[in-house]
Amino acid sequence: MITTRPEYPRWHTASAQGPRSLNADAVGAYAAAGGPGIAFALADGVGDDPAAARAARTAAAAAARTPVHKGPVEAVLAAQRAVREQTLGDAVLVVAMPAEHGGYRIAWVGDARAYAWNGTALSRLTTDHTLAEFFRARHQPVTPRMEHVVTTSVRTAEPHEIGTAETTSAGLLLTSDGVHKPLTGSGIRAVLAQPGTGAADLVEAALARGGTDNATALYVEPLEVVDSTTVRFPVAA
Repeated sequence: MITTRPEYPRWHTASAQGPRSLNADAVGAYAAAGGPGIAFALADGVGDDPAAARAARTAAAAAARTPVHKGPVEAVLAAQRAVREQTLGDAVLVVAMPAEHGGYRIAWVGDARAYAWNGTALSRLTTDHTLAEFFRARHQPVTPRMEHVVTTSVRTAEPHEIGTAETTSAGLLLTSDGVHKPLTGSGIRAVLAQPGTGAADLVEAALARGGTDNATALYVEPLEVVDSTTVRFPVAA
């Protein structure tokens, strides 16, 4: 899906089930009337079952509809309240909200990621909340299994455990691990560097690279430079 309005950036989202039994990823995007821009959210259900898929949809929707002035941490907490109203299911989540002077404010739990992309350089904004990262930060041995064990989630995270970041970049990428684990940073850069590519191309490339999970990406295109003094958002033809 590709969505654009003249006053908003052009953004793409794509998702594929891959070899899993169902797709437990979800995305959310919402712009309040008269608001400062679009809030974006991407959630990845923990597990491969209907409860995980429902938790992801609930979390993404609740986060994206949180008023922008409350900020992305409150969006994660709103997602938490919504998910806890369910008897089962959990998810990881990343949220991006427009910042007052351009760029985005980011909050996340688990291993959903956000990247800044300016058309040439890709910068990772988040650090995975996984057992592997916990041990890696303490210079301890890491096993492959640890990469898949999250230490925070929507249902369980305490407010102080929610990760935060900011970027001045207008170009933004949110991904589930089904995209960034098969591709890694260099693979993502290689895809986005090709003219006219976006979320669908990233998802396709991740599965072609041997991805074994649901693969989801939400891509906000960077600003297009018109001349040396002005910029504009790309608009659909």
